[in-house]
Amino acid sequence: MTKLVLLRHGQSAWNLENRFTGWIDIDLTQQGMEEAREAGEKIKIAGIHLQNAYCSVLKRAIDTLKIALHACGQEDIPVLYDQALNERHYGDLQGLNKDETARKFGDEQVKIWRRSYSVRPPGGESLKDTAERTLPYFQKHILPEVKDGKNILISAHGNSLRAIVMYLDKLTEEEVISLNIPNGIPIVYTMNSQGDLLSKQEL
Repeated sequence: MTKLVLLRHGQSAWNLENRFTGWIDIDLTQQGMEEAREAGEKIKIAGIHLQNAYCSVLKRAIDTLKIALHACGQEDIPVLYDQALNERHYGDLQGLNKDETARKFGDEQVKIWRRSYSVRPPGGESLKDTAERTLPYFQKHILPEVKDGKNILISAHGNSLRAIVMYLDKLTEEEVISLNIPNGIPIVYTMNSQGDLLSKQEL
């Protein structure tokens, strides 16, 4: 049995300010650093010995990974970085406050941009677009390692991880709308050598 650990980055400065972040490089807050450290401690307590880690190329995910690996005493494992794991690109919304955007465009329109599967925000990606770059990378590079018996950690973002969870949990486009990935909480999938899901838990 193999462990696949999904970890959304800790709280970022723009999470705190309620802004659309997307591909903008934003630092973790103090709370975000603490969430990353606690995630690493939970991985250590669970006895998960990692072989490899995968990470987006955005700073908040990279810093979360470094802090978590240090906290679990596994900072020497190989790490592979790829923008396929980046957050969804929010286009013209990047940097805007979500409440202000809702007042400007209406709550329902902003909800559709944020949560729908196939509707793109202006100049940006839908979750479907994000899945179409994240899942081929996951299926080509990460899933074969899981099937090979390696314990893997992915440090990424709310929407790139939503795409992966949608695939693993076999969620429909309607079901994924309500899916939320919490900051700094390791989600552990136990899988067999065929890649079948045996169990799932949050640490």
